[in-house]
Amino acid sequence: MSRALEFASTVRHNGHGGLTDDLATVAGLAAWAHVDAVSEELRLRVVELRWAVRSLLARATNAGERLDTPHLMPLDDALHLVNDTSARVPRAARLEWEEPLRLRYVDRATEGERLLAELATAAIEFLAGGERADLRACPAPRCVRYFVKAHPQQQWCKPSCGNRARVSRHYHKARD
Repeated sequence: MSRALEFASTVRHNGHGGLTDDLATVAGLAAWAHVDAVSEELRLRVVELRWAVRSLLARATNAGERLDTPHLMPLDDALHLVNDTSARVPRAARLEWEEPLRLRYVDRATEGERLLAELATAAIEFLAGGERADLRACPAPRCVRYFVKAHPQQQWCKPSCGNRARVSRHYHKARD
């Protein structure tokens, strides 16, 4: 799974009509991102970036009304946030004069700034890349996941979503 989809998937249906957020706490972000120095401010910035990325994924897939729709941003706001976040960590080329000569990129960003820039850049690369053509919003009831269609017959993000959709169809058919 691409880093962008992995990031977007940190929010999902909780099975009780709501959403589960893996990044709801500082500890949750630290565990997911494998970063030591996490503050509440960084967590809030990461969550805001995630909603911007999910907004772009929803737009790219024409996802329609879903459980996460109230959290999504207008296109211009999401684009600005993702592009601005990606650009906040400038790199500089550095030549190290040892045999063999080496090129190394350095920056003065904090670990949190690097995390934000890496996540934004991953989203940009994914959305501008070839995999976007196969990007889908899972159509299963209550599912808010995105996935890359791996084969022509794939309709759901996971087999359990396919099962849930079939059960829902059967239930509604039996009631009508």
